[in-house]
Parts: sequence; structure tokens; C-alpha cells
Amino acid sequence: MKCNHKVFLAAGFALLLAAQGATATDFVVGAIDTIGGTTYDWQLGGPPYRMICNSPDYGIHVLWMYSASTQANFPDRNMRYNFYDYAASAWNWIDPDYMQSGLNVFTGRVGYGNIDADPSTGVAVVSCHAGVPIHPDVARDLAPGAGTFEYCTGLPVMDAYLWPFISVGQNSTIHCVCIDDASRNMIHYSRIADWCNWDSARGMAAPQPDPDFPCHNIAASDVSHKVVLTWTFSGGSPDPGFYRESFDGGTTWEFPTELPWPPAYGGDTATSFHITSLFPYYDRQDRLHIVTGVMPYVGGHGFILPADIWHWCPDNTPNWVRIHRAECDPAHLQAQVGYNAIYACRPTIGEDSRGRLHVAWEQFDSSNVEPGPPPLLRADIFYSHDNSDNGQTWVPGVKITERNTTSHRFPCIIDYLSGDTVYIAYMIDLHAGFFVQGGGPVTNNPIVVHKLPLMGIEEAPGAMLRSLELSARPNPFSHHTSLDYALPGPCRVKLEIYDMAGRRVGQLVNRFQVAGRYSVNWHRANLCPGVYVACLRANGRTLTEKLTIVN
Repeated sequence: MKCNHKVFLAAGFALLLAAQGATATDFVVGAIDTIGGTTYDWQLGGPPYRMICNSPDYGIHVLWMYSASTQANFPDRNMRYNFYDYAASAWNWIDPDYMQSGLNVFTGRVGYGNIDADPSTGVAVVSCHAGVPIHPDVARDLAPGAGTFEYCTGLPVMDAYLWPFISVGQNSTIHCVCIDDASRNMIHYSRIADWCNWDSARGMAAPQPDPDFPCHNIAASDVSHKVVLTWTFSGGSPDPGFYRESFDGGTTWEFPTELPWPPAYGGDTATSFHITSLFPYYDRQDRLHIVTGVMPYVGGHGFILPADIWHWCPDNTPNWVRIHRAECDPAHLQAQVGYNAIYACRPTIGEDSRGRLHVAWEQFDSSNVEPGPPPLLRADIFYSHDNSDNGQTWVPGVKITERNTTSHRFPCIIDYLSGDTVYIAYMIDLHAGFFVQGGGPVTNNPIVVHKLPLMGIEEAPGAMLRSLELSARPNPFSHHTSLDYALPGPCRVKLEIYDMAGRRVGQLVNRFQVAGRYSVNWHRANLCPGVYVACLRANGRTLTEKLTIVN
């Protein structure tokens, strides 16, 4: 049987970049699974939407907008799906050609939808807009990760509505927010409370202004009947943001509420939301969170930097807390960020089983330029988490992707981490200019899931570590093992996996860590049964542990 080695960041992905004529120079924390690809490089126009979600008893659902076409009208455009099966410790649809990985959800040309998982059944629910007249459609999997979908068309009730984004709440109710096609404005809400019956669309912005652009978003609680809609008014000066909540599953709604401005800037510099702002989320304590990117607004004009990432929660005092500021010397800003973006934008939020909040966003690098015309900045993915205090304080944001000749765009962090790994899905654009927008060549762009280990387990109070330690449990193993290690002092740490020929097949850790005990899960993925070696390097010492994979 022929087995393929796991592709890990940065070692394995460096080979892919080299094949594309690029180079990789920096090591990055974590590992990458390449789960699909697309030539449709403009994945969304406004804020991010839920594109990766967890069904804790079954696995991880990921969605992206797919095409393999080089034609400007993308006749094969579809919403494409992949599933990581916890039981098998593998993705369901992986092909040696990543453009063939995953499967199409719908049967015709569709686009611009998102995904959520039914909290009652664990199945994936996917939205899109399609057809003439344009309208929303929804697909529901028959079992978690099965890839066999049944369909619920919005015709005729939802004729002439588009950009439908969904969230699944209690009692399997599918909540949908969309906008009017004729005006490309006028935010509307519908729901499917019982399959397959759509409610009539109803306008939701009044008495506040409508979006004036597809910058709407939605979230439903997994633990109550709460639903929230968010949007920004892109015709403002500066642009305000709004939210509207229902506490009974979308039957009745509170009045729209304008969000207060984050105290981002001062003096004559106002704060403005951006069309990529406002990603809402209800945590497992049923608290509402909104993360957003904001921009400075001076003299009637908005500027792309310094750009901030902020977190808002009405249960906190203060409600707003800044997560990150992205800035550079404007003299070094020699290129554009491109269509519908600011220097740091499109944040998404999730949580882990201990209640810690996690945020990821895209951020541009002024020193990494795609040659033009016009010259365009390439982007990286950044990540932060709070200090287990409901978002009242945050650790400094860190870049998790390496600087190279690709651009990392449209991240979405998993909604709920039931294990010890953070999952972030995004697209690696092999050319920073969007072919969809007429701004670059067509390329086969990988869709990846970046896996980051959670911070190490702290040593019990009063305990003292005297030596470097490394062990694996279970060992031998068939699918995955836990690599446990201990550091007696702060140092730079590398934890890597090698085969018996001395080839590195995985890099799990490459960063500075403080003293303590740590644990990292390692999944064998496509590695053949046999003997491998875990190698821990820290503070000038090396420890090894033999690992045995069995069928």
C-alpha cells in the first residue's frame, strides 16, 4: 500500500511553495492540513462568516467557495465541503491533487454562503445563493460528515434575496440573514423552523440605516433561543455598527441598537467601523461577543492604518477591549492592501472547553509586496487569546503564518475547541491580486486548516522540574498519541517527528516557552505503520522517544 506523508508547516508546505517558485525561510508554530483548493480567490466581500465549526462528538466541518475554472464567469462555482472525522483521525475527502479534495455541496452553480453545525444532531448545514431569480438555498447533511445532502430551496418565498448567511440554533432552527437583490441593501431575516419551510423575509434595520453593502452577519446560541444580527452602515461618515437580538428563536426582536464606538483613537481622529467589521458569537455561557476591525477617520476620510482589532461584550466593564493594533511607517507603505480591506481586518472568534476566547484575523505586511501593476501587499494570519477572563485582557497578537510569496486571506477560527488544538481555516492565495476582481492571474489556491496546540499545562504550585523530560502515551498507537514534555527553565523549544530514514515528517513545536509541563497531540494522518522518532531540542540538549504506529 502506498502511503503519503503528512504535510506539516513549515517543512512540507515549503515543498509546495518551492514547486510554485517560492521559498520558505521561517519556521512557524503548528501544522497545516491542505484540505482543498480553489481558483475563486475572492471568498467574500465584507465581514468574515462562519466557515469552520466543530461537532464535538463527531468532527470538524469546513466550507469554502470552490472553482477549478479559469473562465471569468466560473461556471463550476460551488460551495465545497470537507470533514475531519475524530473517530478516523483523518479528513474524509483528500486527493493527492488538492484541487480535487473535498466535495461540492450543491448540484448547480452557486456561491456566497457559509456553514454551521446543528447543535442537536452534529450535521453540517450550508447556505448559498443561486438561480434566476436569485434566492437562498440551504443544504443539510444526512449524518455528520456523510457528505450526502438534502436541499431546501428558498423559492418562491425568498425570491430576489442574496448573500444568505445562516446560523443553526436550538431545535435545529436555521436562522438566515440576507439582503435585497434589487437595492443590494435592506437587511432581511428569515428562518427554517421546520424542514423545509421558509418564513417570509422581513426587514430588520429600521429605524436604523440599512447596510448599503453586504456587511451583515448572524449568530445563534447553542444553549438558548438567542439570535443576533449585526451590520455596519457603509454610507456613514464615519461608518456606524448595529446589532439586533431575538430571545425567542427569531419570533420577536428587540429594537436595533447602535454599537458604541471603541475608544481606539483620540484628538481629531474618529473611529470608524469597516465593511469587514462585526463578527458575532454566543459563548457556552450564553454571553454575546462581537469582534471587529476599526480604522481611523480624519477630515471626512477613512484610512487603512493604524487598524485595530477590538472585542466587545456587554457583560464586561469596560465593554470594549483592544486586542491588537497593526501599524507601520507610512513611508514604507509602498503598495495597496487591495479591494475591501484595511491593514488588519476580518477577525473571527471562538472558545475552548475552559471558556478561554480565541481570535484570528488577517493582517498585511508592508514589506511583502506582490509586484504590480498595481503592487499589492501580501497578508498573514494573526492569532490571540484572552486570559480566561471573558475577553477583559488579551495576550499580544502573534503571526502564525510565514512571510513568503503567497498571501494568507479570509481566516475563520473554529467556534468551539473540544480538545487541545486551535483550528483556523484560510486560503493561501498564490498571487495577491484577485483574479475574480480582474486583479491578477488565475492560480490554484490551497484551502488549509492551520492547527495550533493550546498553551502548555502549568506545573502544580510548589513543584520544581529538575530535568528535561519527554514521553508518549499511548505508545504503540494506531491513530494519535500525546507527546508530553517538561522544561526545567525558559528556553527555545523544538519538537519534531522523524522517520527511520532521518526525514522530518512533522514539526509540532518551534517557539520560546517558559518552564512547565506541556502536552501536544500528534495524529499519524497518512503515515505508514512503522517506527518513528520524536525529537525534543531545548537549552542545548536533545531527547528522543521511539514511536510505534500500528494498524
